[in-house]
Amino acid sequence: MTPRRPASPLTALTGRLIVSCQAPPGDPMRDTGTLVRMARSAQAGGAAAVRVNEPEVVAATAAVDLPVIGLWKDGDTGVYITPTVRHALALVDAGAAIVAADATARPRPDGSTFADLVAAVHAGGGLVMADVATADEGREAAAQGADLVSTTLSGYAPGSPRQTLPDLELVAALARSVEVPVVAEGRIATPEQAAAALAAGATSVVVGTAITAPTALTRLFAAGLTP
Repeated sequence: MTPRRPASPLTALTGRLIVSCQAPPGDPMRDTGTLVRMARSAQAGGAAAVRVNEPEVVAATAAVDLPVIGLWKDGDTGVYITPTVRHALALVDAGAAIVAADATARPRPDGSTFADLVAAVHAGGGLVMADVATADEGREAAAQGADLVSTTLSGYAPGSPRQTLPDLELVAALARSVEVPVVAEGRIATPEQAAAALAAGATSVVVGTAITAPTALTRLFAAGLTP
């Protein structure tokens, strides 16, 4: 019998903000306790869910009363966002309600397909967010069973143009062509841009750096004061 998959996390995300509570390697904020407090702050501010990296942080954040979107960054080139079935299942075991994974056309390091990952997560009772860079990838991910499609990798993966603003064209294209919820993520820096993403057809919006990255934001302001 196929395990029943929970629908409540998707309902909770409609029209709402998801906060990415992550920190890069070497950043002072990259500490499990700190990231959990960051998630609690996001909850206090009205976030509908949080997106966090690595099983240890997922497990700790599961104590926060919000849906946890878990991912596991392994490396920094090619497919490194939840690159294998093993990574995905570790996130499910840690308590992630939704597993975010690279769903681009690039080969996965374990030789599996994105569909294999989706099937494994579904069998474990979780949902899958497909991180894509193009509309074709989003359509293919939805066809392979993804429960949500996110614009996370637009501008960061081959086949997508580099840009400084949110890719609202991709949001709109996905909203027109897939039946699953579309999540806008990437370079959303203001409330106005977040609202524009919803207007373009996104079901919900992920914001990270603009909310949870004091090192990056301080560096930006410091650079602005440099002659």
